[in-house]
Amino acid sequence: MQSASIQKLIALFSKFPTIGPKTAARFIYYLIGLKKEEVDEIIGSISYLKKNVKLCSFCFNPFEGESELCKICSNPVRDKSLLCIIEKESDLNSIEKTAKYKGLYFILGGTVPALRKADMDKLRTKELEMRVKNHQEIKEIILAFNSTAGGEATILYLERLLKPFGKKITRLGRGLPVGGELEYADEETLSSALEGRK
Repeated sequence: MQSASIQKLIALFSKFPTIGPKTAARFIYYLIGLKKEEVDEIIGSISYLKKNVKLCSFCFNPFEGESELCKICSNPVRDKSLLCIIEKESDLNSIEKTAKYKGLYFILGGTVPALRKADMDKLRTKELEMRVKNHQEIKEIILAFNSTAGGEATILYLERLLKPFGKKITRLGRGLPVGGELEYADEETLSSALEGRK
């Protein structure tokens, strides 16, 4: 029988994306086996993260700094006419590694079918509409989502949402395998998908 404190932590860790109770339990037992200094280091790092890392006011990418904009959004040489909409932060990192894309980003925060209708407000669609409406320099919007049912549904939803703004709307080329995720795609495949967008 697990103690109440272990059960509580398992419940908390199980809230992490893709983490179930079994994996959560492994984390807890790993923590139990660590020295106090190692646990203190983890606790300190989490506290620092919450205190010093914030979301960019334009793209919602987490960053450290005094300004309201991350390094990408505040970089004067980035192409302000391109806006790449992605699901999550790790997708931004994957695309940046290709060094092929020089525009701006917007992290939507999820996909359409992954959320219940009641949770649709978790997607940053209102913020996205404001970005497109208030930044006239945006000429092309790239919908860069995974080649999954969720990704396809989100692309269709965003195409309808953004059509009234009269911008060019493109999606990644078919370099990505069906069911594949941007986060795990190699740089060459992502580069081809970006170049082959239509």
